[in-house]
Amino acid sequence: MQLESTSGLILVVIFLATFIRSALGFGEALVAVPLLALLIPIETAAPLAVLVSITVAALILGQDWREVQMAGVSRLVLSTLPGIPVGLWLLIRVDEVVVKTILALVILLFSAYVLAGRAKLRLKGDRWAGAFGFMAGILGGAYGMNGPPLVLYGTFRDWSPEQFRATLQGYFLPASILGMIGYYLSGLWTREVTNLFLLTLPAVLIATLLGRSVTRRLPRERFVRWVHSALILIGLLLLGQGIWV
Repeated sequence: MQLESTSGLILVVIFLATFIRSALGFGEALVAVPLLALLIPIETAAPLAVLVSITVAALILGQDWREVQMAGVSRLVLSTLPGIPVGLWLLIRVDEVVVKTILALVILLFSAYVLAGRAKLRLKGDRWAGAFGFMAGILGGAYGMNGPPLVLYGTFRDWSPEQFRATLQGYFLPASILGMIGYYLSGLWTREVTNLFLLTLPAVLIATLLGRSVTRRLPRERFVRWVHSALILIGLLLLGQGIWV
C-alpha cells in the first residue's frame, strides 16, 4: 500500500492515540504502534510514535506544569534507570508468556478492585515512588510498557486528574527523549519519520487540546473509572498475547 493512500489513516490513528494520551495521560502507544504497523513499517511507526509522545508531553507540561508533583516525578524517573537493564535481562531470560500473564492478572485484579469502590489504600508521601519507578523501568526495558506501575502509583497517591495527567508527562518526556536519541543513533530517525511527523502535527495539536478539555471537565471519580477501564483493556490485551503467543 502506497504511503499517499495511507496518509488519511495515519492521521486518524495519530489523532485517536494523541487524544487518549492527552485525556488520560498514558496509553497512546498501545493504540498508535500496533495500528501504524499495519500501515507503515514498524521501523517507521515506532520512532514516529515517540516523536508524537515528546510533542504531547511538552504541550501538556507547557500548559499544566504547575500541576506536576515534582518530588514524585523526580524519584520515578531516577529509579526507572536501574530498572531498564533488569527489564532487558527479563526479556532475554524469562518466558514472555509467563511475565505478560502475571502482569495482566495483577492489572486486572487491581483495576477491578478499584472500580468496585474497594480501594482504600493511600500513600501520604513519595517514599514509595522509587519502587514504582523501578517496576516501570523493568517493564519499559522488557516490553516498552512503563505506564501501569505509574498509573497504580498515581492512584495510591490520590492525585487529581490534572495532577495525574501532568505528572505522568513529567516522567514520559525525558524517557521519550532518551528513546528518540536511541532511534537517532541507530539510524531509525529518518527523513520519512520527520515528514510523517510534520504531516500529523496539526492532528496532534488539536487532539491534545481536546483531551485537555475533556480531562478538566471530568469529575475525579469518573476520571478514575476511565483510567482503570483503560488499564483493564491493557490487561486483557496482555492476557490475550500470553494465551495466543
